Amino acid sequence: MTVEHQMIATPIPVAVSARHIHLTQAAVEHLFGAGHQLQPLHPLSQPGQFAAMECVQLVGPKGTIDKVRVLGPVRAANQVEVSMSDQRILGLHAPVRLSGDVAHSPGIRLVGPMGVLDIEAGVILAHRHIHMSPTDAVFFGVKHGQQVAVCIKDPERELVFADVCVRVSEDFRLEMHIDTDEGNAAGVEAHAVGYIIKSG
Repeated sequence: MTVEHQMIATPIPVAVSARHIHLTQAAVEHLFGAGHQLQPLHPLSQPGQFAAMECVQLVGPKGTIDKVRVLGPVRAANQVEVSMSDQRILGLHAPVRLSGDVAHSPGIRLVGPMGVLDIEAGVILAHRHIHMSPTDAVFFGVKHGQQVAVCIKDPERELVFADVCVRVSEDFRLEMHIDTDEGNAAGVEAHAVGYIIKSG
């Protein structure tokens, strides 16, 4: 049986999530000044989330990466999401994790216009995942936390991603997120879509 015969016909939008950082309010003020509030640059696909005007520099044991975008709103913990290529530039070994799971991950130095902050943990490689509403989950026959395979049908570089984690919330809009390395491997461009491969 071919991959085409196993796929669920309804496409899922695919977005490449470039390196970025989530900050606590305390970290925002440390890096950008007392009382500073993140300034929205443009909204993101997930409701209530935005790319901020603010950027920081990442300083690792071996190298640096400039102009890393901060995403808002502020969070309860600092989190830096990088790709495999990024971590090699920085000289780190970050674990593959879902957002919010930063325990026992490496730390890094953050440099902003008004200060320098060393965080003890928080650098991760984001586990590829699909955001879904509960209605979407019912339609696709999946549950929160389930792992599925997704085929991205680029004309020249078709690729099947295994172990894509389904994340379900009333606050989510349907979209699959992969990092820049994964996106380049699959030839992902604007308006890319993927198809869940049915199990069994």
